[in-house]
Parts: sequence; C-alpha cells; structure tokens
Amino acid sequence: MIQSLFILSPTGEVLIERHFRSILTPRSVCDIFWSRASESLNHHGGISAATTAAANAGGFFHGNNHPFMLYDSVPPVMEVPVNALEDGPSSHVEKSGVIYLFSILRDGLSYLAACPPAIGLEGPETPPLLVVEFLHRIADTFVVYFGNPADESAVKDNFSTAYQLLEEMVDYGWPLTTEPNALTDLIRPPTVMAKIQQAISGGSSNILSEALPTGTVSNMPWRKAGVHHPNNEIYIDIVEEVDAILNAQGSVVSSDVSGSIQAQSNLSGVPDLILTFNDVSLIDDCSFHPCVRYSRFEKDKVVSFVPPDGPFELMRYRVSRERGSGGVSRMTSPSSLVGNMPIQVLPRISYGRHIGGNNENKPDNNIPGQISLSVTARSISSLIYSSSRKGPLIIEDVAIIIPFPKFVRTANLNVTDGHVIYDEAGKIAKWVIGKLDEKKRPQLNGTMVLEEGDESMDNASSSPEDGEQPPLLVTWKILLASVSGLNVSGLSVTGEHYKPYKGVRNITRSGIFQIRCH
Repeated sequence: MIQSLFILSPTGEVLIERHFRSILTPRSVCDIFWSRASESLNHHGGISAATTAAANAGGFFHGNNHPFMLYDSVPPVMEVPVNALEDGPSSHVEKSGVIYLFSILRDGLSYLAACPPAIGLEGPETPPLLVVEFLHRIADTFVVYFGNPADESAVKDNFSTAYQLLEEMVDYGWPLTTEPNALTDLIRPPTVMAKIQQAISGGSSNILSEALPTGTVSNMPWRKAGVHHPNNEIYIDIVEEVDAILNAQGSVVSSDVSGSIQAQSNLSGVPDLILTFNDVSLIDDCSFHPCVRYSRFEKDKVVSFVPPDGPFELMRYRVSRERGSGGVSRMTSPSSLVGNMPIQVLPRISYGRHIGGNNENKPDNNIPGQISLSVTARSISSLIYSSSRKGPLIIEDVAIIIPFPKFVRTANLNVTDGHVIYDEAGKIAKWVIGKLDEKKRPQLNGTMVLEEGDESMDNASSSPEDGEQPPLLVTWKILLASVSGLNVSGLSVTGEHYKPYKGVRNITRSGIFQIRCH
C-alpha cells in the first residue's frame, strides 16, 4: 500500500505531493532523501540536467530509456526513522517507528513513494518490486502524455493532468489503472486547445472524459475497442543494453547484457499475433506484457499476443550465459558477455599539487590538473551485425559525462569533434560527439583549477586514491547490431483480413557504461 507519493525536481523542490489515505506523510521525508542524495560525488542537479539528451537514445519510442545511475549513496528502498521527521509522525507511523521510502530517478525527476511497515512484521507491507515498478509506470505514463523527456518543465506545464492521472492510477494506495490505452479514454492527453480552454474556464473538467473506457469492461484492458488505422503496420525493435565497467586501459572489468522487445503497433481491429525467434535459448529470465499468453510461451516457445494500440514493451529478458543453438557454449562469465567493446575511451587525468605558504615570486600556488580523453570506434568487437547492414561501422548518439571531484574549482576544456559544456555548479562536463566512425579520433584536452586551502587538494597527486575520481559515463547506440544474435524469424497476424507492413530491427546501446580513470 502506497501511503503518499512525492515527485521532486532536479534541485529537490517538491513538484507533486499526493496522499492516498487519511494518514499524511510528513514532507520532511523528502528532505531526508535529498540530504542523502546530495552526499554522492555525482551532483544530482548538474548530472541530471547534463544527461537528459544523452540518455534519450533513438528508436521507435523513448519512454523506457535508462538514464545514468546518479544516486551513489541512495538505495531504492530507505528506512526512515520517525524520530528524524521534523513535522512529527502520524499515529500509525508512531506505533511502528519507521517509514519505508521507495525511489526512482527518471528524466531528472525523483519519484518517491512512502509506505508504512507491515503490522507485527519487519519490512514494508507492500512488495518492494511492486512499488518500484509502479513508479516506473507513472513515469512512463507521463512520457506518453507530456512527451519525451517528461522533465520538470513538462510536469509544471501539466499539473492538472498529472494529478488527474494519479487519481485514476491509484485507488486508496493500491495501483489500479496503469494501461495507457485505458487512461487516454479516461483523461484526454493535453493539447494546446485544451490548455486554452482550461485557462478560460479555470477548471480541469475539459480534460476528463465522461464516457466509460471500453477496456474496463473487456478481457483485454490494454486494448481499445474499434481501433482503426488507414495504414496497418507494426514495428519491432530488439534492444539490447550493455552494462559494463572498463578500466583506464580499455579492458573489460565486468559486463552484463539485458534486452527488451519494443513494439509500435498501428493495427486495426483485434489482431492476434505470433512472434517466433531464430534461437529462443539465447534469452533467459523473461518478463512479459500482460497481453502475452505465458502458457503458450512455456509450451511452444513462441510469443502469442493481442497487442495494445501504440507503443509498448512486449517483453524483457537477459542474455543467456548457458548454451546457444547446437549446444555451443556462448558466454561463460559476466565479464565475457562482451569481450571487445565497439567503443574505446582512454582517459588520462592528473591533479596538480597545492604548494602551501606565501611566496612573492610565485603568485599562483596551484599547479593546474591535466585531463585528456581519446575516443575510438572499433570494428572488431563482440557484436553480431544484421545481414542487412551495409557500409562501415557508425556509432550514434555518442556522449561522455565527466564528473569532477569536489576540489576542482573549474575546468578549461577543448575538443576536436563535437562540443563540450562544463557545469561549474554541478562539477560536470558533458562532451557530445554525435556520430562516430573508424576514421574519427576525437580528442578532449584541458586543464583544471583546484580549490585553494582544501585538504583533499593538498593530498592530490597524479594517482588519486580510489573513489576520488568518479568514473566517466558513456552513452552510445549502434543500429542493426546485437550482442546475443537474437533475431525474429517470423511474425504472423491472424484474426484480421488485411496484410500489415512489418518492420524488425536490432539495436545495441549502452546501459550503465562506466570508464574508470585509474
């Protein structure tokens, strides 16, 4: 049961506050969360603003893109003691002694859900994964309604719609309606004309629909009734994300690969689809959209479903580490999932030393630090390319986020390709390269000015201690390529008389892709 929900801006301001039961959660829980988040080397406001464009990679749809992990010191579930609340605990919380605070980060916004503990038991009364997944559903719904990214400005421009969505999605603290097709029947997506009418009338009634959504009275709540498209088509993206840690020499320390099948369905009527794969043994730990008939997958290893209308995530999976077709062992350990990365980033970072004492002959007692980065595309990698791919290797949406330690006052950076922006408040530099091929050798060079009188600066040297220099964060995307080699072997449509256009492609992109600097 969710007791209260808060949405915080990238600076910690409470944008949305909604209580679903008679018990009010003190707002001071947001202060506790934010003070914990601010302890991280990755300054939340600076890096979230810098990574918005970099984290939103291309594809048919963008709602499920994963931003960088920004909270180094905040777990997804926090146990907040009631004696830490300034506003005073409620009666239920006072008896239990704690509040459980669940959090996710999407497009720079922090989504927080406060849940009471289970009576007589340790831990929250609500399954943690249920709350975390529901928070992601809220963020995905905001993307559907407000566009991508659903950031602070989007929420501020659509306050009424955001509150109306929470009213329909949550019933007395429990998730209720989470399907976008059903929600759009209940609450009209915001348009320019609707905003003008709302401003004139001074109310929000014009965004509500008086008709009962058709999905609520059918056995397929994810699909509208009477759907019609002039052009019947369905597009499928097999998206595989590479989470990896590389050392300063470019060698893989650890890696993991997860995949998802994203679909954009524009099909009329009620079509019944069957999706088959070339080698289903490549996937493991599957999770499906409610439209998928799970028993059919367990029996025949095919994905049978009636799709929702519009964009949706059909399934998620992890790349199997066991055996592929023919019993050939494919992957033996997490670090060998991607043995050779398609992109190589070699950093060289050194910090100058602070020379103490006053010396008239040396007006500047700081020797500036030096930073140098080189980026290379590598055609010889562990990726498997589609047969339709032609031409040389091209890596798209390449961007590098460079977090600096707190003792760096400012940095003067120059690049040979793309552009770089340094945020002095957040101690973050963002280098956007764009497209990268084998002929390009982008370079970044610069100097850093260190804070005076800082003990950490006095001890800084060319080999900083572990944890002093945060890792670099890299985003990239390669079309028509995959890690596992998973492909769609067939997509059949029954139940309707038309023959739709079908498009399938593979995309490999970075997940949490870190480069150590020492």
